[in-house]
Amino acid sequence: MNLIDRLPEPTNLAGAQALIARVQAVLDAQGVAMRAPPPEPTTCCGRGCNGCVWEGWLAAVAYWRDEASLLLD
Repeated sequence: MNLIDRLPEPTNLAGAQALIARVQAVLDAQGVAMRAPPPEPTTCCGRGCNGCVWEGWLAAVAYWRDEASLLLD
């Protein structure tokens, strides 16, 4: 288990931004190149829709974190 595996799932914007920064720092320190994290959504209507673009983005950030973890293994 590496450091990235121990980072929590993102549940909100601030947590996801912190996770992205932490993962990028770990990758940089190890000299590992990886694709950029998913961009933040720009199309949210703010009505709390079921299946909001933010839910999809948080899932994409978690997947990106998992990919980074695999690169370090």
